[in-house]
Formats: sequence, C-alpha cells, structure tokens
Amino acid sequence: MSRLAIRRPPALRRGDTAVVVAPSGPVREERIAEGLALLSGWGLEVVLGTDVYARHGYLAGTDERRGASLAAALADPAVRAVVCARGGYGAQRIVDELDLDVILRDPKLVIGFSDITALHLALWRGARLASVHGPVLTQLTGAFPAASLASLRSVIMSDRRVVLTRDPEAETGPVTVTGPAVTGTLLGGNLCLLTASLGTPDFPSLDGAILMIEEVDEPPYKVDRMLTQLRRSGVLRGLAGIAIGQFTGCEDDWPMSIMDVLVDRLGDLGVPVLGGLPVGHGQGALSVPVGVPATLDVEAGTLTASSAVRRPR
Repeated sequence: MSRLAIRRPPALRRGDTAVVVAPSGPVREERIAEGLALLSGWGLEVVLGTDVYARHGYLAGTDERRGASLAAALADPAVRAVVCARGGYGAQRIVDELDLDVILRDPKLVIGFSDITALHLALWRGARLASVHGPVLTQLTGAFPAASLASLRSVIMSDRRVVLTRDPEAETGPVTVTGPAVTGTLLGGNLCLLTASLGTPDFPSLDGAILMIEEVDEPPYKVDRMLTQLRRSGVLRGLAGIAIGQFTGCEDDWPMSIMDVLVDRLGDLGVPVLGGLPVGHGQGALSVPVGVPATLDVEAGTLTASSAVRRPR
C-alpha cells in the first residue's frame, strides 16, 4: 500500500474550467450538446478536449490521440475538472501512459463511471487521487433524473459527505449480510473492469476497504464467473465490507437470478454486505466519491462517503 496521502482536488466554483475528454468509446456530437449546456448553466467554463469526436473502430481515436487528449487536460493548470464523455471501452489501453507526477502536483476532479473505472483505479494507484463515480457527459440530457443531477452537482461543487440509502425494491435490494458498521476506503466501480484489472498494477489492495460493485447487461452466469475469479485470486480476503449498486439488465432465462448469484458468491465472505444502493447504470443512479473513507452500515441501510473534494482556498 502506498504511503501517499489521499489527494482531494478543490471543489468546483463558478468560473472554473472543466474539460470534456473521450478516453474510451467514440462520441457523437449531438449526444453531448445538452450536457455541455447543463454544466455551463452551473457556471462552469466547459471546453472540449482535443480529438473528442475522433473515431478509430470502437474507440474514440487511436490510443495516442486519446492518451494525448487526456494528458493535456490533466496537465493544464487552468483546468479544474476532467469530465469523461462516455464509457464503452478503451480506458485501460491508455492508463499506463499517465504522467502521475502531474496529478501529484495539481490534483483535478475526474468524473465518470463504467469503463472509466479503469481510470479511477489508475489515478488511485499512482496518485491516491479521490475521484467521482458519476455520470458521463452523454447522460446529461433532459431525461436524466433531477435527483441524479442534484447529486452530481453536490458531489463536485461542495464538500458535503455523500449518503446512499438502500432501496429494498431494487434488483439487488434483498442482498444483505448483517454485521457491525464498518469503515474503510471506498474502492471499486464496474465489476467487469475490476475483474479485467486483476494482475495489473492498478488493482488496488482491498485490505480494510469497502468494495463497491455495479454492472449492466451481464447475465447471472457471467457475474458468477467474475465474482468467482475475484474470490479465487484472493483479493477479497481482508475486505471490510461490500457495497452493491445496480445490476441493470442482468437477467437471462436460467432459473437463477442476479440476487441468487450475489448471495451465493458474496454471502459467505464473513463481511457485511449491503445491496440496493443507487449507483451504477440504472435509473436514478447517484454520484459517489471513490478513494475516500466511507462507512457501510447494513442495519441503517446506508453507505456514507466523505467528500472527494476540499474547499477551495
């Protein structure tokens, strides 16, 4: 475990510059216009990074172009936030080239989820940067729930703690393993990306951590396979607890539900497990900091995370 202290970038203020980058899948111009307008309406100066609309097959441009755009945004002293345009696939292909000394000198807020989990993990590993598991820009449309917008704005523009509350009616709501309230660093994100990071330098030590997982469009047997791989690798030993977000569209025709799989694969680890948390790819997903101290309280049905940001000087 690195001895680096957690780095929290300053909370965003009116007039701060946020750069939109596309480190993963390709982006269509019409998909981000509303998001640009919305963030601008919050008083932010929103600009497009270089090559946002580039395309190289299923990637938003070549590795070199995507990596250079991300590097430029992270290195620019005028930039206070990096907003990912979308997920998809590709972030893992460029994270090894990150200049982490830049982050150590000038921490910036990084926002995104899904494939962006790879970027969160790399920034945590190399710089202990707290970041935001939150929506990508293409989600910020008129159809995006007001509560989700308010959650994002609060997480990036204030230093208030974040409290997620279990929804017992959610697809993972019944998945609970009781135990005392536990505190640890909140790490994780998309389950596919976590599993794909095994064996790389970016997979974090989970000793004493609270692991957060969410997924979309993966049938129960594939979720079983990923969780079994995590179990067999030994990385789940030493966990403080598990926070389960949305597993959206994760069903098939076999008579075993996603809830059954989660209980089977996580219920015997000897740590508290809380499902039904509103974080992930589903309707009503909220933003939450990662790489920060958090408390999981199964009895109260809450995950409480400290802020990803600090008050600006």
